[in-house]
Amino acid sequence: MNPLKSYALDEIDRCAKDPRLRAGIKLHFGNSDVDVHDTAQVAQLKRVFHAANAHGMPIVAHIHASINKKRPYGRAEALIILKELLPSAPDVPVQIAHLAGAGSYDEATDSAAALFAEAITHRGARVARLYFDASGIGITEMTSDRKALMVARMRQIDLDRIFYGSDGVPRSWSA
Repeated sequence: MNPLKSYALDEIDRCAKDPRLRAGIKLHFGNSDVDVHDTAQVAQLKRVFHAANAHGMPIVAHIHASINKKRPYGRAEALIILKELLPSAPDVPVQIAHLAGAGSYDEATDSAAALFAEAITHRGARVARLYFDASGIGITEMTSDRKALMVARMRQIDLDRIFYGSDGVPRSWSA
C-alpha cells in the first residue's frame, strides 16, 4: 500500500476488519516515492504507523529512498524514521527490510543500519519492537571487507532481531 495516498488509512481499517486477511501492512518508501524530509509526508506516515498500531498490525517497511528520484538516503533519513515514525507504532513489531537497504549493502545502507544499531544498543523504547530482515541483499558482488562490515553490523543489531529469508523468486521458478 502506498502510505501517502488518500485511501491509506481507510485501507488499513478495511484490512483490520476483514477476518480473511492477515493483519499486517507492508510499505515500500522507494516505490511510493516517500520523502522523509517533507513534513507533510512524515505527518501522513505517522498517521499510517499510528493506525497500524491501533489495529495491532505489524509493519514491514522498505525504508530506502527512491533511487530513480535521487532522494538522499542514509543516517539522516534513518534518524527521521527513528525519531518521527517508530514512536507512532510502539506496540507492534516494525520490520525494516534488507538491513535498511535496497538490495545492496553500500555506505548509505550501513550508515542507516548503524544508527538503528546504536539505538538498539541504548535500549530505547523506540526500538523495543524493531526487527530487520536480511533478505535480497546481493552478497556475491560484495568485497570481503564489505561482507565483514555487514556481519559486524548484524551482530551489533543483535542476531535475534534479524529474520532470514527472501522476498525474491529464484530464477528456476520463472514461468
